[in-house]
Amino acid sequence: MKTTVELSDALLARAREVAAREHRTLRSLLEEGLGAALDRRAQAGRFVLRDARFGAGGTTEEFADWDLQRMLTDSYEGRGT
Repeated sequence: MKTTVELSDALLARAREVAAREHRTLRSLLEEGLGAALDRRAQAGRFVLRDARFGAGGTTEEFADWDLQRMLTDSYEGRGT
């Protein structure tokens, strides 16, 4: 498919230099670069939270029957307003 894009003169000059040095077409270099940029963005969108648990037992017996709201309230008691 053909399309038109506007590139800065400096970027186009660099791309042409690389394409000539590597004996390839400007089109193939641009396709590779655009593909790599899209792949990076796709990978960046996949956030995986690391496992930061401490130990394996969950809460201690002392807090086993507490709900989250109670834990938060107790944790911040006496800290500001």
